[in-house]
Formats: sequence, C-alpha cells, structure tokens
Amino acid sequence: MNDAKLYEVIRAPRVSEKTARLQEVSNQYAFEVAKDATKADIKAAIEKLFDVKVSAVNVVNVKGKSKSFRQRQGSRGSWRKAYVTLAEGQSIDVINATA
Repeated sequence: MNDAKLYEVIRAPRVSEKTARLQEVSNQYAFEVAKDATKADIKAAIEKLFDVKVSAVNVVNVKGKSKSFRQRQGSRGSWRKAYVTLAEGQSIDVINATA
C-alpha cells in the first residue's frame, strides 16, 4: 500500500475526553476513516503510518445529524469511525503525530 492510499484510509484522529480516557484505560485510539475502508485496510494503514502493532480494530458507522438553520432543513454528512486497539506497551502520540 503506498502512502497516498494510507492517508485516504485514515482521515484524522478523533480527540475528545472519551477517546483520551480510552487511551489511558484500554490502549484504544479513535480515527475517522474512509467509508469504504475495511478492518484489514485500517490495520495495515495504522501499522505502517505509526510503526505500531495493532491487536484489534472495531468500526462504527456514524449517521449524520439533521440540523435546521434559518428555516432550512439540512443534515451533516455521515462518516465512519474506527477504534484501534494497540498491543501491550505500544502507543501513538495523536496530538503531535506527523506521520
């Protein structure tokens, strides 16, 4: 897999209070990923980009919310989130990651 494909699969890390707690407790990291990415694609991309060993990948499809703005109905786009569990002793610095 070439570098351009890796960055298409992994769009961005998701950083929040919940994901920070997951990192501390169960060594899991959350990423926004492409809608057509498989678990195998995500695992390969994370291992190659961050040079870590991935033990599990869980994927969630997030539905876009309906929102109204000045009497106009609209909706945010749907997206896909991956929870990546790393092997024992591994870690990713998602805030300062420049992979």
